[in-house]
Amino acid sequence: MELKVKKLREDAKLPTYGHQGDAGMDFYAKEDVVLFPGKQARIHTGVAVEIPDGYVGLIWDKSSISFNMGLKVMGGVIDSGYRGEIIMNLLNTGDKEVTMEKGHKVAQMIIQKFEHCDIVEVDGISDTERGEGREGSTGYN
Repeated sequence: MELKVKKLREDAKLPTYGHQGDAGMDFYAKEDVVLFPGKQARIHTGVAVEIPDGYVGLIWDKSSISFNMGLKVMGGVIDSGYRGEIIMNLLNTGDKEVTMEKGHKVAQMIIQKFEHCDIVEVDGISDTERGEGREGSTGYN
């Protein structure tokens, strides 16, 4: 599969894969951004992508950024019809200010095929063993 990527700014960096076989492609910060404790910040990448019909781009955390910096991706579904800049929204879950420097890996995108469903209203849905059980429905041990 081919993913078309357009630089929206001359100094933007194209996404890359870190290793052969990696599922997620890395996106890079276009500029320095300070993330204050408990606050969100938008990080521009300076690129737009053309995701093929029938696929979606899913934005996920970089493990090194979440483990080492306490940053969490907020949102993250890029539909195939979107042609604007890829902007990452990160939340600083830590208690220290973090600076995301220009050119630093900020998040990763996985391109995934999906099924589009016909939404049908019904009066009831089938029962299962789990039923309406939520958190802890399998026990805590």
